[in-house]
Order: sequence, then C-alpha cells, then structure tokens
Amino acid sequence: MWIHPEEVLLAGPLWVSERANPFFILQRRRGHGRGGGLSGLLVGTLDVVLDSSARVAPYRILLQTADSQVFWSVACGSSRKEITEHWDWLEANLLQTVSIFDNDQDVTTFVKGKILGIIAEEKRLQQGEEPEEDCGKFREAELKMRRLFGMPEEEKLVNYYSCSFWKGRVPRQGWLYLSINHLCFYSFLLGKEVTLVVQWSEVTRLEKNATLVFPESVRVSTRHSEHFFSMFININDTFRLMEQLANIAMRQLLDNEAFAADRSLPKACKTLRNVSALKRDLDARAKNERYRAMFRLTQDERLDGHTDCTLWTPFAKMHVVGQLFISNNYVCFNSREEDLCQLIIPLREVSIVEKADSSSVLPCPVSISTKNKMNFLFANLRDRDFLVQRISDFLQRTPDSCWGDSSPLALIGHSASSSVPSPSSAGSDSTHRGRHFHPGLPTASQGLLQLYQQDAPEDLGPKAMKEKMKEEAWNIHFSEFGRGVCMYRTSRTRELVLNGIPECLRGELWLLFSGAQNEMASHPGYYGDLVETAMGVCSLATEEIERDLHRSMPEHRAFQNATGIAALRRVLTAYAHRNPGIGYCQAMNIVTSVLLLYCPEEEAFWLLVALCERMLPDYYNTRVVGALVDQGVFEDLTQGFLPLLYEHMQQLGVISTISLSWFLTLFLSVMPFDSAVLLVDCFFYEGIKLIFQVALAVLHDNMDALLSCSDEGEAMTILGRYLDNVVNKQTVAPPIPHLHALLTSGDSPPPEIDVFDLIKSSYERFGSLRSDVIEQMRFKQRLKVIQSLEDTAKRSVVRAMMTESAFSIEELEELYCLFKAQHMTSCYWGSSSSAAERHDPSLPYLEQYRIDPAQFLQLFTALAPWLCGGHTPSLAARLFRLLDQNQDGLVNFKEFITGLSGMCHGDMTEKLKLLYKLHLPPALCAEEAESALEATHFFTEDEPRKTSFLSNLDISGQQEVTSGEEGKDEGADSEEKKDVQVKDYRYYLRMWAKEKEQKTETIKDLPRMNQEQFIELCKTLYNMFSEEREEQQLYHAIATVASLLLRIGEVGKKFNNGGGRKTEAPPTIYQAPPTDTQSPSPVDLQAPPPDDPEAPPPDALCRALAEAQLEPAAGSDEEARDDGSVSSYSVVSASSLACEDLADDTVLVGGGQQRPGSGLDADWSISFEQVLASLLTEPPLVDYFEKKTDVRDKMAACNAKRAVQRQISSASEQEITQHST
Repeated sequence: MWIHPEEVLLAGPLWVSERANPFFILQRRRGHGRGGGLSGLLVGTLDVVLDSSARVAPYRILLQTADSQVFWSVACGSSRKEITEHWDWLEANLLQTVSIFDNDQDVTTFVKGKILGIIAEEKRLQQGEEPEEDCGKFREAELKMRRLFGMPEEEKLVNYYSCSFWKGRVPRQGWLYLSINHLCFYSFLLGKEVTLVVQWSEVTRLEKNATLVFPESVRVSTRHSEHFFSMFININDTFRLMEQLANIAMRQLLDNEAFAADRSLPKACKTLRNVSALKRDLDARAKNERYRAMFRLTQDERLDGHTDCTLWTPFAKMHVVGQLFISNNYVCFNSREEDLCQLIIPLREVSIVEKADSSSVLPCPVSISTKNKMNFLFANLRDRDFLVQRISDFLQRTPDSCWGDSSPLALIGHSASSSVPSPSSAGSDSTHRGRHFHPGLPTASQGLLQLYQQDAPEDLGPKAMKEKMKEEAWNIHFSEFGRGVCMYRTSRTRELVLNGIPECLRGELWLLFSGAQNEMASHPGYYGDLVETAMGVCSLATEEIERDLHRSMPEHRAFQNATGIAALRRVLTAYAHRNPGIGYCQAMNIVTSVLLLYCPEEEAFWLLVALCERMLPDYYNTRVVGALVDQGVFEDLTQGFLPLLYEHMQQLGVISTISLSWFLTLFLSVMPFDSAVLLVDCFFYEGIKLIFQVALAVLHDNMDALLSCSDEGEAMTILGRYLDNVVNKQTVAPPIPHLHALLTSGDSPPPEIDVFDLIKSSYERFGSLRSDVIEQMRFKQRLKVIQSLEDTAKRSVVRAMMTESAFSIEELEELYCLFKAQHMTSCYWGSSSSAAERHDPSLPYLEQYRIDPAQFLQLFTALAPWLCGGHTPSLAARLFRLLDQNQDGLVNFKEFITGLSGMCHGDMTEKLKLLYKLHLPPALCAEEAESALEATHFFTEDEPRKTSFLSNLDISGQQEVTSGEEGKDEGADSEEKKDVQVKDYRYYLRMWAKEKEQKTETIKDLPRMNQEQFIELCKTLYNMFSEEREEQQLYHAIATVASLLLRIGEVGKKFNNGGGRKTEAPPTIYQAPPTDTQSPSPVDLQAPPPDDPEAPPPDALCRALAEAQLEPAAGSDEEARDDGSVSSYSVVSASSLACEDLADDTVLVGGGQQRPGSGLDADWSISFEQVLASLLTEPPLVDYFEKKTDVRDKMAACNAKRAVQRQISSASEQEITQHST
C-alpha cells in the first residue's frame, strides 16, 4: 500500500535490493523468503521477538536520487504480488516524468506530492468507513496469521499478544494469535521455527496458575497435550479473552444457536480493519452478560454505558456511592459496597427525567420520577446533559406500557384488584370460553394454594400470628423502601427473605426478585397465545409431560384433581413449545408444581422461563449440562472447604450421585415441602450461591457420620434421613407427608433440624462465596463436562459401529474425529447448509453430526480407495446420493462409515455390488443417466415405445421390486380386498412387523443395468486404475470384460425380443484424422503409453466395445431392426465415453446417414450376476477388488495435510503470494 513518504537513512543493513532503476529501489527484508544466511536468521529472529513483522512489511519501495544519501519510503507490501503492482505503476506513470527534471530536489518534491495525492484520493473513496486507529499494524498481523497458519478469509483475528511458549523446559519467545475459532502461536529463533494451532473446541482445561517452573502462566490443555504460555504484558486481559473464546466454542458444541449469526457479534463475512472492532465487541458482550446477571434482566438487554454517581436514599437519609447503568429498557444502580443498595427502574415506568438544581452539596443532580409516584435523585454525574439525552432517547423508543394508567399495584400479580373482573372482561368472558387459557379459569388469577385455602376457617394460633407478623414486617418494608419493580433492595431486604416470605406475598416477591416480572410486563398476552398454539400439538415432550403429570407432588391435594393437573399441563406444554431445545425435563414438573401453588398460571410460566433460561442455565436441556457443571463446581467447593470429607466421598463416589437431584429440583424432591420452599425463597433472591451454601452445610453437619461410612449406600442413607427431617416449625399450613421420609424413618428417627438454623449456619460457614467466583468455576467445569460428553458420544458411536463395519476401534475413533472436524470446520468457515441443519443434539449420537455433499467430497477424496482423477467428484456425488437414504441432502456418520467400510474392507462381491449400485438410480441421477439423444427421442417419438425391463426403474430412487415380490404383493392386495370387513388389530400388527422387518438384499434383488449406465461404469473403471502398479494388466482386463459384457447384452437382447425383430446392417465408425490444433484430453495422463508393447493401444477399450457390437450383426442383411430399437454402436459416441480417442470429430455412419432419434439401445441390459461372472474371469481385476485397503495411512496423511495447511511458513515467495492474495 502507498504510505506517507518517510526518510530512510540506511537502506542496506536489514534489506536486500531486488529491483532498481535510476529513481526507485524495490527491497525485500532479510529473513523473509528463501536464503539470507546467518544475517537472515538474525533479522527473522529480531522481527518475531520485537514484532517487526507486524510493524514492518516484508517489501518496500524507496525513492533515491543520485546526489543524496537520504532515501524516502513510498510504498510497502505484505506480498510480492502487492509490491509488484506498485512497482509497475511507478515505472509506467512516474519514471519517464521524473527523468526530465534537472534538479534532484524537484524530483523528490514531485514524487512525494504525487504519493500524498494518491493517499488522499484513497481516503476520499473510503470516507464511508470509520477511520480506525493503528489499522495498518493490526492488518499486517492478521495477514501474517493467515499466511503462517493457512487460515481463510472467514477466520477473524481478535487480538494478538507477545509471550513465551514453553516447549519442554525452554521458553520460545513469539506471538500468540487469538482468533474466533483457534489459538495459534508462532516463534522463529535463530532458524528454529515453532508453530502451534489449537482449536478452541478441543480445549479441555484453561487455567491461570503460578508455579516455580512456570511463573504466572496460562495452561491450555487438550485431550492429548498441555501447553504453557507466560511472560504476558497483561496476563489478566489475555486470560479473560481466552476464557470468552473457549466459552463460545463450548456453546457451539452444546447447541446450534452459537453458530447462528449472533446480533452481538459481527457477521463472519464482514471485513474488520482493526483489532478493536471484534475485540471491543467481545468485551461489550462480556459486560452485557455481567450486567444482565447482576440485575436479573432479559437476554436481549444491551448495556449502553455506565458511570459513577451517588444515589440519595430516603430510608437512610444519605448519599450512597455506586454506579449508574443505562440500557435500552432499564436504568439501574448498584452500590459500591455490597448489599448496601440496588435499584432497577424500567423505562416503561418512568414518567419524568429532569435535571435538578445543582449546588455544592448536590453537584450535577438528575431526578427520575416513576408512574407510581416514586422519585429517585442521582448526583455527582460527570456528563449530566449527555446522560439525560440518552435516557430521553430510550424513553422515546419505549412503547407505551399496558400498565401505564393502572394503579401502582397493577404490576403485582397478587394485588387485590387482579381477582375482580372488570366490566369489559365480564362482557367478553363468553368469547374466551373456547380457549384453553382465559381469565375465567380459577388458576388465571390466583395460585392453587390460595384457591384451596380460601374456604378454610381463620387460624388464630401462635404460628398464624407469627405469619401475620411477617406480613406486617414486609408491609413496613414496602412503605419505607417502595413496592414493585422499583423497590430499593438493601441488606434489610435480605434479612426479611432469610426469615421467610409470607405465603400471601411469596408469588409476588418470587416474580420480583427473579426478574420474571419485567419479562411478563413486556410481553402481555404472550402466554395465552402460546397455550393456544401449543395445546393439541403432539410431540415427544408432550408425551413425557402427560406421563409425569400425576407424579408431580401427588401428596398435595392441589394436584389430586383436574384443576391443578390442567394448569400444570398448560404451563409445561407452553414452555416446551416456546423452547424446543429444552422441551421437557423430568425435574421441571416438580419445580413448576411449586410455582403454581403460589402464583397464577401466567406468572408461574414466566418464573419457569427465568429459571430455565437465566437462573439455572442449561439445567434442563437434553443432557442436563448445567446441572453437571454445577455438580463439578460443588465437588471443587467441597474440596476447598471440606478437604478431608472430599477425599473420603470421592472414594465412595457419593458427591456426583447425591448432588444432581439436589440441584435439579432445588431440594424440593429430597426435603419436606414446607422446608424446601424456604430455600426456594432464598434462591430467587440470592441465586445459585444459596444452593451451594446449603449443600455444603448439609455435608458439614453430617461430616463425622459420613467419614465413618464404608460404602456409597450407607452415605446416601445418612444424607437422605438427615434431609427428610429438616422441618419448618413456623409453617401455618398442615404438614404435607414426605413419602421418602415415611419409608426411611425407621424405629428411631434422627432428631429434627430446623430449616432456619440450616440456612443460618450455611451463611455463617460458607457465606464468603461470591457469584463471580462461582461463574469462574462454572467456566472451568463447563470445559470438562462438555468435552466429557463429547468423549461419551464418541465411545457410544464406536461401540455401535463395531458390529456394522470392519474397522478397528482406533480406526473408528480417528474417523469420527475427522468426520466431526470436517463438520466443525464447515460451521466455522461457511457451508451450503446451516449448522442447525447439520447438528442436532437431540438425535442419537450416530446421527448428531451430518455433512453435506461438499464436505463429503473432501473426506471421500482424502480417505476413499476409489479415486478416479477428474471423475472423482462425480463418483463421490453418486456415493453421497446412495448413502443419503432419507434424501435430506445430508449424510450422518453411520452412513458415511457404511460406504467407506464397503470400499475398504468388503469382499469382492460387496465391493462390486457397491460399484454396481453407484451406476444405478438413485446414485446415478437423471441428469447423468439421460443423454441428449435420448431426450430428443423422448420428445419426438410419435408412438409409444415398447418398454424394456430397465424402463421401469424408478429414477427418484426407489428400487425395483422383483417379480416374486410383485406376486406376493398382488396376493396380499387380493387378500386385503377379500378380508376388508374382518381386519382387526392383529392384522395391522402383522403388517407393521412386516414393514419393520429388515430385508437382506441379495445379488438377485439388484435391478439390471442398461446401456448408458454400463457406459458410466466403464468410465469409472477406466479411470480407477491410473495409480496402480498393475495398471497395464488392469486396462487389458477391463477391455476384455467390457467386450464380453457387450456380447452378453446383445445375446440377452435377442432373447428379450423373442427373435422376431429384424436388424439392419450395422453402421461403420469413421474417425476423422486428428488435426494439429487439437488439444490433448485430460485423460491422456491416465491412459497407458502407446509405445509400451504390453499396453493396449489408447483406443483398445473403445475398439473392443465397437467390435463386440459388430459381430452379432455381421452378415444379417435379412434381419431388419425394429424402429423401436436403436443401434448399440452409439456406446462409442463422443458424448458417451470420456477417453482420449473419442474426440469431437468422431461420427457415426449407418447406411450413409444417421436416423433421427437414434440413441442408445433401449433393449440392451445386463445383470449384476453377469458383471460379477465376467470380472471373475480376469485375475488382475479379482486381485484388485479382493485387496483390503488400510485406511490408517490415509487418515495419517489427512491429519498431516491439515497440520501442514496450518503451518505454512514464509519458505518460498510462491507460498507467500498464494496466501496473501
């Protein structure tokens, strides 16, 4: 590129001049490209260590004058092609002009002015693009990454860092490149080159540690190796970015949504000019995730910015220092001191935003008023005008809320007015009766517990009075701190939650603390419409829901009748329809039952959304990944807090067994209901931290008993009996019997444990747990869990395919890795089909990963033993169509292995059967099978042609039924008509069993092959042996077999015609003499050399085909061929066989002219038995097809090829040009 002219005092030491003229010099930097000797090694080492290769391009053009020792750099380039274009332009446009100047100073001034003019013009043309800071340096680094590691344009560099890579005990200083899908490292020290490429999806462990050997280093582990990087300038920033990129890769393995174009990331095809464009976007994504987690906001919320400020708290009469966060729908505040104050203000609730009067006590204040008459005063704002303008802009975009004219309590589901129908709703009640969910339902306005307790007599006992006191305490809190979404959340709020939420307020506060209130308010009517859409739709999820409905809290009377069961069905079905990726998981019914006890249906639905999608991420998907991740976190926490118990429990294998049910159901399935629901109260306020605390407290209370256990069953019994006796002594509701407690109580039940004491002890002993530490531990475990699940999937696939293929376990594992790598690579760098179409985690392991024809061609070319040169893509496409049984355009691993195993390890009959099928429909598509002559004949014939056996083939891919099977089917049809009145279920069971019965295919089931399909088979065979040692013998054998099969087809045709048809004298073949301008065919390289005495002449195959046709018709002037049958000589037409002697000048002559509509012989056909018998007569062909192929060498070559493609260094100028362009 053209650069601003800069002075260069020394033009020689680090550069080599390659071209020169009186005014310009083209130079290449030493150490770049071939040669260079010791000086080149030194310069290359310095470039890598000092990052000169990123700042200094390897090529440059200097302006020189005869009388001056000063040079001026005017252009630089990363490749020879780029710099050559600039050199050519200078020679063509400036060289003659500057030669007429007499003064060297004038030459320098003119050239500098010209270059500056070019740069200004380029900038003018790029005015639409934002000028990026230091884009040249980053662009050079990105080009260098692609050149060194063979990455395509779609692979975007995020950032790069100087560091040391420890190879053994020796650190190699170099550069670490972090791209979206790969971690790459490159070092060049004194001629020794180190290149490393690791896919993020292969990382099993990523941690930052400091040891004596590796000081303050980052360890990157894969299944087979460990890599250590150290000596970073800012290791924390580097490690955070590595964590984020590895997390994105894990999401891609877990589901398909991460492959889709995420709105928060730039499109993969977008050209980025600066590191900040992608790095800044990833940093913004991380900030968004922290912001949403801090305030429990929806997934589509985007942080616009944050600033330091103070908030006036009327309850404490003081200003609280903290940060103000602004996003598209919310204004939030969080105090600097933890738990001092937190505030969430939805913009839909805001009525006024204004600048208040500034003073020395209250500088730069902003007042925000809400519709429920609350006022919030922020001060000490740096840029108050800009802040007010941003909030005003967001307010203008906020749609008018449907709650705007309601009372302050309208957003609260349990307000008194919610159960009173309005006149308009009463009038429209009849219109809703036909809907599955409508306001007239009992569960639409109140929870099941309130529904079943409304007729109960008032309890005036001590427990009821204590419950009244709790209600009063919360009412005082509401009057002081506000009620609803805009409530001040302080340490006092936490105290009230830990003391237990009153039953009448439980649903309201769950909705508030979980953030579900915001989602419900922004989606009015969503649940009702979703229920109407989902109900009546049958799926696997709905079947599982129906099976578990009556297992959900069967001991509670709310679910012993149709009302509770119907409400539970509607909520679970609606959520399964909303999120088919999760659908339904067994633990969801227990959690949803508890939600319905305290909340109306719609609120319970949004609470379930908050649980499954935000508070317990990935808990309820098909593989319960989130619960497994938290199970690993719990094991790490146990090791940290209770090390002695951890070692003993690991020996027993108890932790992984007990913790899964605790986390999935939030202790609801293992603890009495009245006690577990208090833990749910705390969970909605604190998050997953509370569940970890209580689980650790349970282990701590039982430590002595667990340490004395000798087996897993004894430990589980101790923990089970402990949890069964955790009681809530303050509950006013009648105790609900816990089935597990009744069965395990024994003669002497253990003492009761007050749930409030358990919660208190968990805070005292383990209250130091922080949410950010838990998230860090979750990331570490997520890598381990997802890679473990991938290994499990691989082992399951290998076990399943062991009996269906001849490959060994090691070969199948390697093939699975190659197949998966091909799938993942296409997901990274684009494909004709989307990732969601090709990866479905809900399918069985064998069918999860699928590839399309383009990926299949790459694997076929790398691994298949049948390579046919230029004919290979066609053969691969046919095999793909043959293996694609469901015709969805994708092939799964099982289908791929079936085809590859047949080619590599099948016996001769199996291989020939596969080769035979590849030249029949559906493998041979209609476009390949139908020649132009046949198409013309089809559209020009006047009378219907007599069909042969092959004309009944179904081109769409259905195999032809043999005559015996047709007879059976006809018999079955007649029986069906006869017994149409007496069919019962047994008849249909027999029919279903007959359809499911797997039919073993024999060689007699294969349909016959017509003449054009036979020609395609000859093409394949002719191109298949070009790299074999017995090449000449194989060509001889193919010519003989083709001749024999043609004669067999002619004889068979006579039998099919019944001897009643007349044949004409055969035409003769006329070969025009070749011209000097005729270009050789691509197949010339594959044909045997004509001067070899052992080799058949180049046209041996074609002549054999022709002679085989000539013999049966010779001298048969009496017999005239019927018009419906055409001559077989067209097998050697120019469009039928791709070999060198069938050029465009080959013509057919028959009786002086060619009849219109003539083409391939429709009556000619051969069977597979005839093909097999003919090939058995030639020992070279028998040896070739009996030979087993060892696929391990091809797999090793494939892996080596992929490694080489990632490790291309600047060894030759040709490679540099190739990758830089």
